[in-house]
Amino acid sequence: MSTLLLTRADVVRHMEALTLLSEMREAFRADAEVRSVEPQRARAPLHAEGSALVVFPGTLPGIPAYTVKVHARFPGRSPAIQGTVQLHDLETGSLLAVMDSGHLTALRTGVVGALASDVLARQDASRVALIGAGPQASMQLKSLRLVRSLNHVRIYDPDLTKSVEFATRMYHALNLPVRPAESVEEAVADADIVITATSAREPFLFPGMLRGGTHVTALGADEPGLAELSAGLLRQSTFFCDNRALALAMGAPAGVGLGEEVIHAELGEVLAGTKQGRTDAGQVTLFGAVGLPFQDLVAAWHVYLGARADDAVQRVDFRA
Repeated sequence: MSTLLLTRADVVRHMEALTLLSEMREAFRADAEVRSVEPQRARAPLHAEGSALVVFPGTLPGIPAYTVKVHARFPGRSPAIQGTVQLHDLETGSLLAVMDSGHLTALRTGVVGALASDVLARQDASRVALIGAGPQASMQLKSLRLVRSLNHVRIYDPDLTKSVEFATRMYHALNLPVRPAESVEEAVADADIVITATSAREPFLFPGMLRGGTHVTALGADEPGLAELSAGLLRQSTFFCDNRALALAMGAPAGVGLGEEVIHAELGEVLAGTKQGRTDAGQVTLFGAVGLPFQDLVAAWHVYLGARADDAVQRVDFRA
């Protein structure tokens, strides 16, 4: 049996964001209804500047495959995260594909952020604040346009040059007014949706900084020692997560020493109808994402179905 070897270009060619958004919506619902295997994230520091990360196993009812993702995380490098996703046959363990994980992870994270905003943000939300001007910020903004009509964006990064470059690039790419802000406070002051994608180790969003009715998608706290949302903000708002156990181990609550009492629901539970989402227009909602193996599976299976009939894709028989 041959295994598909998919480069970044192959992955880009066979990923369609709007379709993936629909598939991810159903995946969150299915995961909430039937979770046969608990997700695992294993991280080991290599030295002061890098760590190894394994995210597994990606399983989901209805998909006859599973994933194991292996990442090298080097924050000082560009790109900061590099790695592969291995897609295996669920019944036999046969290796169906090995694919570059960079674009796949970025787009699936963008789609998950958009899904959370679609479920939890007000329907009339149109003003966005982005904290952190890295690659994920642009993917979040592009994905968010799939679910909301946006009319104004503010971007804040501690490096003002990055903010200016991001604003210029996104204005030309999306024809949206994107303006740099000089502080987090300025960026979020009039936002309907706030997206944080940083490697911060201390919270920077506190009670009183957000207007009533704001929704926040926080992506940075996805391993121990990272924090973006303050304990006070988590206590005073309605907090949702992608996975309860991982949120308590390494997500937003863990980063500020809080426990299960601040978790209102998993996003999948809201989509499955077993828990309520936003209940009024003045409510502040928070979504903290750690990133789950089943999300990798949905994206990898999406790519694999398109790529397996592509004659340009490389193939290898590892058993030869």
